[in-house]
Amino acid sequence: MSTPSTSTPLDDDPLGRERAHLASSRAALRAMREDVESLDISDVTANWVNAQILGRQIEDRIRALADLSDTPLFFGRLDYLHAPGAERAEGAEGERPRPEAADQKLYIGRRHVHDADGDPMVIDWRAPVSQPFYRASKKDPMDVGLRRRFGYTGGDLTAYEDEHLSDPEESARTSRLLQQEIERPRVGPMRDIVATIQPEQDEIVRSGLGGTVCVQGGPGTGKTAVGLHRVAYLLYAHRERLARTGTLVIGPNRSFLHYIEQVLPALGELSVRQATVDDLVAHVEVRGTDDADAAVVKGDARMAEVVRRAVYAHVTMPTEPVVVVRGSRRWRVPAYELEEMVRELLDRDIRYGAAREALPQRIAHAVLVQMERSGEAPDDRVQDAVARNSAVKAAVKAVWPAVDPAKLVLRLLTDAEFLAEHAAGILTEEEQKTIRWAKPVRSVKSARWSAADAVLIDEATDVVERTPSLGHVVLDEAQDLSPMQYRAVGRRCTTGSATVLGDLAQGTTPWATRGWAEALGHLGKPDAVVEELTAGFRVPTDVITYASRLLPHIAPGLTPVASVRENPGFFELRPVSDPAEVVAACAELLRHEGSTGLIAADTRIPVLAEALAAAGVIALSPGEETTHATRLTLVPASLAKGLEYDYVVLDDPRSIVDAEPDERTGLRRLYVTLTRAVSGLTVTHASPLPDQLGV
Repeated sequence: MSTPSTSTPLDDDPLGRERAHLASSRAALRAMREDVESLDISDVTANWVNAQILGRQIEDRIRALADLSDTPLFFGRLDYLHAPGAERAEGAEGERPRPEAADQKLYIGRRHVHDADGDPMVIDWRAPVSQPFYRASKKDPMDVGLRRRFGYTGGDLTAYEDEHLSDPEESARTSRLLQQEIERPRVGPMRDIVATIQPEQDEIVRSGLGGTVCVQGGPGTGKTAVGLHRVAYLLYAHRERLARTGTLVIGPNRSFLHYIEQVLPALGELSVRQATVDDLVAHVEVRGTDDADAAVVKGDARMAEVVRRAVYAHVTMPTEPVVVVRGSRRWRVPAYELEEMVRELLDRDIRYGAAREALPQRIAHAVLVQMERSGEAPDDRVQDAVARNSAVKAAVKAVWPAVDPAKLVLRLLTDAEFLAEHAAGILTEEEQKTIRWAKPVRSVKSARWSAADAVLIDEATDVVERTPSLGHVVLDEAQDLSPMQYRAVGRRCTTGSATVLGDLAQGTTPWATRGWAEALGHLGKPDAVVEELTAGFRVPTDVITYASRLLPHIAPGLTPVASVRENPGFFELRPVSDPAEVVAACAELLRHEGSTGLIAADTRIPVLAEALAAAGVIALSPGEETTHATRLTLVPASLAKGLEYDYVVLDDPRSIVDAEPDERTGLRRLYVTLTRAVSGLTVTHASPLPDQLGV
């Protein structure tokens, strides 16, 4: 594996030379950090506010320059045949390799590192000059003579592997170091994949900021990692713009966000916010739940029109004139003129609240026109004073009253006549009955709001006042969102772009996405490019082959994932008679290095927790970080999506299917749980396996 490059002078210890470069690079990074720590800002800040802002920026810079001892500073090297051109070499932070070296060697790593003279020692993986590390091939070497990959144990460089792209006699082969990195046991949160990004993944990662990309990817295809690395790339390529507009990663639940939260900081990106959809729409406290039928109707895109109608129903046409008294003069704006103003604002289709703010100015302008005709010369201050006049304010309140979004939705859900009026021709009587609350509610605070209700309130809030837009949003596990949830996310990126990640086969809600074109329409991004990842890097061949037996029943038109792993992995079906045997299966897998997940139907979790405790086995909950001492996590099937473990014990597939409201959703949940293992899977079952598994 450790083969010296033929394009470099012979050396008795080539691995030692690479280790020396690693040590020098770490020293250079430490010096970069010390330079920032030594900055004195006392003479460059005009006031306390500027000092605080600059101080925080320096703190962020110091954190971004942290050297993580167990994370390789560089993972590859490119030996170019010719010096890269300036337009190709230049990236962020002025990292331009010196063009005079004809056989220039560039070390590719997680961040840019330069020496005391400003010469690069490590090139950021996102720089244009680093792209051939991921895309160069024998067919298209991209002017690269040699590509070198490094192997690490902890933070120590222990091996390297060379690929001579310009040598026609060297046959193409699979990188052993690449395979080892993919299959390396994992303990703790998700890690970055900068050392293993594949060409088809890199193409998505480096796609531009202007367009929205939707990635359909089966289990183990790396879609989550691709989405996170795309954020890192966009922040590198468009840092100033995104610093102003902001970025956001949206995940399905807190456990998932905790699992991925270290990926971007490891790449030096500290400013990306993470949230769930529920976090975004948290206008009220969610304490209730909907049954499946009610949740489906509330999540239907038709509810947006019901809400819009209900908001604008508060507007009434004026029947009385407005009389403004200023000093000894009285100025009268007739009712028909007021009606023209109201109709014009309605026709402009602007936000309800913006129109309400514009109306008093329109009335005041009409008064000023009368003043000018009478010989006066009023200015803007007079117009503002008229707009604040009590008669004008009273007229606006009567014609265009303020609307509280939560109170509006509460009325829709509790007042049958109000709902019927605004849902006429949109929802059937049965659908209206499905979403109405059975008992009256006294106030917004006492209501037991559901997650779907909160989304409706968010919709009403946006009708009243525009939701601020971010520069880029990543939406993961998108297949489980309702149309109304897509709209809620889309409001956060109306002037920005999005990366949508999901797998139609893993949709486990009754309202799960039926197709990406429909979903992207609800998101407000109908022109998004849809990419499909079908090469599986995480799930072993035997495991994904078994799980794919479910695809004809849950997503008939979807391309099965083809594992590119050379190691077929460990797979076993094991009949059991009691929970103690399930615990024994976990104990067997815990003898291997890495993490183990015990996944079961939510109703089975208490029984298995008791069996584990009786056996003296400590089990974590999803979201709790595994350590080398505690490597078993007990996972409810409802929380398994997006999580990965080296080894998985899947308890009783039949109970997972039966726990869902319908068979298709149950089979999709089973598909999710079957594909969480990276190295091995044991399926224990006391009940007969579902017929769809074909056994």
